[in-house]
Amino acid sequence: MTELLSIILAAGEGTRMRSATPKVLHQVGGMAIIAHVARAAREAGSTRIAMVTGPKHDAIRSAITAAQPDVHHFEQTVARGTAHAASMARPLFETAEGYIAVVYGDHPLLRGDNFRAVLERLDDGLDVAILGFEPKDPTGYGRFITDGEKLLAIREHKDASDIERQIGLCNACILAFRADVFRELIDKVETNNAQGEYYLTDLVGLANAAGKKVGYGIAPENDVMGVNDRSQLAHAEGLFQELRRLDFMKAGVTLKDPKSVWFSYDTEIARDVTVEPNVVFGPGVVIEEGAVIHAFSHIEGAHIGRNASVGPFARLRPEANLHEGAKVGNFVEIKKAEIGRGAKVSHLTYIGDATIGDNVNIGAGVITANYDGYNKHRTVIGDNAFIGSNSSLIAPVMIGAGALVASGSVITDDVEADALALGRALQVAKPGRAKAIFERLAKVKKLKTEGN
Repeated sequence: MTELLSIILAAGEGTRMRSATPKVLHQVGGMAIIAHVARAAREAGSTRIAMVTGPKHDAIRSAITAAQPDVHHFEQTVARGTAHAASMARPLFETAEGYIAVVYGDHPLLRGDNFRAVLERLDDGLDVAILGFEPKDPTGYGRFITDGEKLLAIREHKDASDIERQIGLCNACILAFRADVFRELIDKVETNNAQGEYYLTDLVGLANAAGKKVGYGIAPENDVMGVNDRSQLAHAEGLFQELRRLDFMKAGVTLKDPKSVWFSYDTEIARDVTVEPNVVFGPGVVIEEGAVIHAFSHIEGAHIGRNASVGPFARLRPEANLHEGAKVGNFVEIKKAEIGRGAKVSHLTYIGDATIGDNVNIGAGVITANYDGYNKHRTVIGDNAFIGSNSSLIAPVMIGAGALVASGSVITDDVEADALALGRALQVAKPGRAKAIFERLAKVKKLKTEGN
């Protein structure tokens, strides 16, 4: 396999986002824009990845290091253009063999196939291959000056003549080179342009002048859309969601109202799963065959087993793990908890930091009180236990298999298997007392009304 070094440019400030968060850290499908680009580079077979960021971009470097620790980081301390930024990765490209791809870091819908559209042109014998596209509105994009399949130059919009601005074929976001050609040309770029910057796109003209073979590949417009402001971010999110919905339905997932369901970049759903309207999947969700996700549920970092049922109006937080046939009903929140096979947590309940056994029934209004103000503690409930409505289980506590916790109980001590546990005050009834209390309260209210 040919070695591929990908240099991702992420040194821009992204001021049009009007945000304290760097532009490339804004998310599409639950993942940072820059991480989408790095992921596409990996899909294309990148053996090494270099990332060039600005002097105040520690957050970008940290985010990428957490996701892909083997990325090499370089800093462009002074903004002098894209060619200057790419040259910051010199320690890697000086020894690179094979191909070098330089890619802009603000294109969240990039795929490995988009890299291959130009890398395959290098395989065919070109020295330089640039990814192009035909946007509905080419305003602002660099234009491809071509002669048949030969790419002569890329003219940035600000430097283009009126005639050149009529060209519909534009520069996308990936510039690919044979490694020796890139090394030969990168230091020859000059600042003869309206911006006074070192343009990476000038390498096309330099390559032609040096007698190199220069061509281009084509990508769909949606794949190469860049994000510069909040409107474009929203558009990218919409396109991402449309693709994910289509992929899942093609794979055998039923979406009752596709446009109202939102996925993350890593959502995994097996065939014959049904998802009702207005469901949101955060990162880290896996759903097995036959499960049903009812309307208005929010799920993140959770594993949902075969034929399990979730919702409506359920919230599954990270490390919620529902085993086969488990049921989590309306207005139930599950966090860091195992819900056993066939267990039922039907409504109005919070289960956190817990292990719930098989075929357990959790009544309405039950809570596992897992936090003491400083530390979290765990609740363990054995198989076939029954927890009555409005009970509070004060962790750490263990409820044995087959045990019964009476409704309204506050359980602070372990309950052995098959035991009945009651932890509530003795009921007392005082005849006539309610009538007297209501009469007294009515008099107080009347006095207040008359006083006003």
